[in-house]
Parts: sequence; structure tokens; C-alpha cells
Amino acid sequence: MTNARRGLCSELRACGVAPETIDDAAVVLSELLSNALRHAAPLPDPFPSGCVQVSWEVGGAAAAGARDGWLEVAVCDGGAQTLPRLARPSVSALGGRGLSIVENLAAKWGTEVDDRVTTVWAVLEAAAPSGRTAPEGRERAPGAHDGESGTRIAAASRHQAARA
Repeated sequence: MTNARRGLCSELRACGVAPETIDDAAVVLSELLSNALRHAAPLPDPFPSGCVQVSWEVGGAAAAGARDGWLEVAVCDGGAQTLPRLARPSVSALGGRGLSIVENLAAKWGTEVDDRVTTVWAVLEAAAPSGRTAPEGRERAPGAHDGESGTRIAAASRHQAARA
């Protein structure tokens, strides 16, 4: 988890993304990755054994600090018995708040299932390099999932594997 967060933050700083957006992205990555490691199976073959995959992509705005760009963070895993969903934990519950945090930080988030791979993604507003457009297939409402179309996320600029 630490390596994924460091890699994300380093690349986002290099892209000129605003520090507060980098902080939010690191929290979103941590929540999605910890959910995958806790609740899901590792990715199936041909992926490396015992791993989940983390990716991110930045696009949109031409100037650093502008608020019209986007940042997508995604975690792919081997799926679980149920799809990720928002929980309503009691005040004293020790867990169950991760996707609520993601929903509050991200402009939109969702889940996609393709064959034996589940991808949970979140798109944040962010400054980004010029010449990129928003990722296709990300117009669903927050929390929506599309288990029938099998649409996968666009190839990301960075992938990392985390051991399950």
C-alpha cells in the first residue's frame, strides 16, 4: 500500500496536480486498495499470482492548479461474492466507512465487472496536462455498477501490483 501511495503522489506532483487533490487521491487509493486486499480475491491468471492491480490516469486541464481536469484511480481484483457498496455503519462500528469517504472525495465512482476481474474506480477533479479528455464510460452516477457491459477502464498511465 505504501509503495502505491508513494508512486501515485510522486507522479501527481510531477504532473503539477494541486497538493490538496494529491492528498484526496492518496486517501481514495488507500480506501479502494484496502477494500480489495480485505474483501476480494487476487487477480486470476494471466496476472501475477496473489496480486491486485492499482492504476491511475490524469487528464484534462492544461495549467497546473486549474480545476477542470480529472484524475482516475482504479483497483482491479479477482472479485468477491458481492459487489462493493456503500455501508451505513453504526457510530461505534470499526469499519464500513471507506466507500463513503471515496464518495465524498470523488466526483464519481463505480464498479465494473469483466469476466473474472472486478474494477472499482473513482474520478476526482484535478489539474492535468493538456491534450487529454475525460475517460470514456465514466458517466454513470456515483456508486453505480455495470456488470453486464463489461466495460473496462482505459489504459492508465501507471500500474502497480499489490500482494493480496
